Amino acid sequence: MNYHDIITIEPGKRSGKPCIRGMRITVYDILEYLAGEMTEAEILEDFSELTSEDIKACLAFAADREKKLFVVSL
Repeated sequence: MNYHDIITIEPGKRSGKPCIRGMRITVYDILEYLAGEMTEAEILEDFSELTSEDIKACLAFAADREKKLFVVSL
């Protein structure tokens, strides 16, 4: 999935955290809702401005960020 058109980062919005389509809803918010056992349907019901694609983009963004992490031994 290409999340680059959905996940936006603006320095003046939510302290530069990755947001969904320029809104004030962050990737972290969505991940926290999912980790708290909210279903995709519940999130979409609570936030009518979101789409299923937005939630998938958050997961793809998080997976990509995780893939880029690495450990350096000292």
